[in-house]
Amino acid sequence: MSTLERARCSVRAHPWALDAGVAAGVLGCMIAGSFVTPRGTDGVAWGARTPAALSLLLMLLAAGALVFRRRAPMPVLAVTSTLAVVECVTGDPRAPVTMAAVVALYTVASTTDRTTTLRVGLLTMTVLTAAAMLGGPLPWYAQENLGVLAWTGIGATAGDAVRSRRAVVQAIRERAERAERTREEEARRRVAEERLRIARDLHDVVAHHIALVNVQAGVAAHVMDKRPDQAKEALAHVREASRSALDELRATVGLLRQSGDPEAPTEPAPGLSRLEELAGTFRSAGLPVEVARAGPDADLPAAVELAAYRIVQEGLTNVQKHAGTGARAEVSVVRVGPDIEVTVVDDGPGGPSAPGTGGGHGLLGMRERVTALGGTLTTGPRYGGGFRVHAILPVKTRTETPTA
Repeated sequence: MSTLERARCSVRAHPWALDAGVAAGVLGCMIAGSFVTPRGTDGVAWGARTPAALSLLLMLLAAGALVFRRRAPMPVLAVTSTLAVVECVTGDPRAPVTMAAVVALYTVASTTDRTTTLRVGLLTMTVLTAAAMLGGPLPWYAQENLGVLAWTGIGATAGDAVRSRRAVVQAIRERAERAERTREEEARRRVAEERLRIARDLHDVVAHHIALVNVQAGVAAHVMDKRPDQAKEALAHVREASRSALDELRATVGLLRQSGDPEAPTEPAPGLSRLEELAGTFRSAGLPVEVARAGPDADLPAAVELAAYRIVQEGLTNVQKHAGTGARAEVSVVRVGPDIEVTVVDDGPGGPSAPGTGGGHGLLGMRERVTALGGTLTTGPRYGGGFRVHAILPVKTRTETPTA
């Protein structure tokens, strides 16, 4: 900490000492000024005269009032102005008691608003200048009388300038603090969004493959003794699904472990071109799936393709887990004007929203993906049985700018 900063801290900690020091300094200046002879043979000259007792008393009272200038600026200004008026009327030659009124006016201007400073400053200037011009022994046009007008104006102007500077510094400090809070809130928001994205991706990766592993493992356990060939086929599907799950988890965790900017993935993100492959994994698990495509999809953004793929994946996973045995699923991806409509329906008696099925995270993840692209998602039971997932994804996402 520098010497100036330590001095400022000491002043803030002991304001009474500062005010007492200012009062003592003003008193010393007033007493020294009282020894100046305003009318010498060669102009202003130093003399050895002693101030009058009344002038000395007025200077002591005015300096004593300045000790309280920070705690009661208006009363101190009124007291010092009154003492200055008395000195202007009775002092011959005058003692500079007006100096205390100027300091008090500066304090008022630096601690109040500009309107109050203007009113109080004009009143103080008028009263003190009128008292000096009309009540003193000197002619009204004397330089000493005009000096009273000038010094009171300087005191009010300097105080208003200090107040304005303090206000500007405080505004800058508040903007800096507000900007810092905004940066922290933005960082927390981005961290929360990234956590949700990671949780959603991990859920989509794990839930699909684990559901397939669970079904195929159940089939293998059921037919192990009677049909070992079918059990081996089911175990092969288990191994393939688990390998796929491990590969995707390894890729996701690898991105999270990188300290710098993540490297570009070596494999393309899943898209609509892999729908048949996705449906095949469910067919191998015993779920009949029909896929219908309509409309061109060559110009779809990668984000839209990935969202559509994940919606179909999660929808079929929920059908596999909750629709029950014997259920059939239908998937349709249709280009309708500026949107892509993705639909997953099944005819099973259960559904992802049935009590105790635990499909909440999957539905929430689908909704978050659709909302991030500015689309809409509707889910619910079908009339007559089954469940329906319907998503509308705009082809031009909010992050894209239309070309001219």
